[in-house]
Amino acid sequence: MSTDQFGLAEGEYVPDPDRDTTLLLDAFYDHLAATLIEYALPSDLTTTVRAHQGELEAANQHLIVDEPARHNLRMTLALVAAYEFLLPRLGKETAIAAVRAAFVEPLGDTMKEGTRAMLDNAPDPFQAMVELSRSREEYAFGKGFVFDRPVDDDERYHLDVHRCFYHDVLVANSAPELTPVMCAFDANWIEAIDPDRHGFRFDRRTTIGTGGTHCPFHFSRNQEAG
Repeated sequence: MSTDQFGLAEGEYVPDPDRDTTLLLDAFYDHLAATLIEYALPSDLTTTVRAHQGELEAANQHLIVDEPARHNLRMTLALVAAYEFLLPRLGKETAIAAVRAAFVEPLGDTMKEGTRAMLDNAPDPFQAMVELSRSREEYAFGKGFVFDRPVDDDERYHLDVHRCFYHDVLVANSAPELTPVMCAFDANWIEAIDPDRHGFRFDRRTTIGTGGTHCPFHFSRNQEAG
C-alpha cells in the first residue's frame, strides 16, 4: 500500500473532505485504541467513543454551513468525544495529550514526506504551495472559515484566518482547550518546508487556538529569490 495516501508527492493532491476525514479518523481511532491499552482501559471502548461522536454530530447539525463543514464537524467532534471519555479517567492534561497524540502523530510522517516530495519535484515550490493552500481553502475549509489576504503577489502569499470553524465547534461543545490540538496538526506539513531548499519560508507566530486574534499563514519567498 502506498504511504502517500493523499497523492501529495507527485503534486496530484485534490482535496476530498470525505476521503481525507475518513483516513484521518480511522488513524485517530487506531491510535486511541493503543492509548487505551497503555492506560489499562479496554481498547474496544473506541466503539463507545465513536458512538458518542455520532451523538455529538446529531446535536451539532445546526453548525454545518456547507459540505466542507460537514466533514470538519466530524473531525472536530471525534476529538471532543475522545476527550470527554478520557477526561474523568486520565485527568485534563493527560487527556489532552492523549487526544493530541492520536490526532497529530499517525499521519505525521506521511504528510511531511509527501509535502516535501511535492515541493522537491515542483518547478516553483512557492507557487505549488500557494496553489495547494488555495485549493484547501476552497474545498477543505469552506465557509466555516473567514479568510483575509493582506498580501497576495508573486513574492508573498499572506493568508490570515479570522474565524476558525474548528474553534467555533470546540467552544460550542465546551472544549476550547482542544483548539491547539488542531493547530498542532499543521506541523506535519510545516516541517516539510526547507527555506534554503525550497526558496520560501512559512511564518505562523500565533493562532486563535493559542490566544491570538487570528491565524497568520504567511508564505514568503526568500529575499535572495526576489
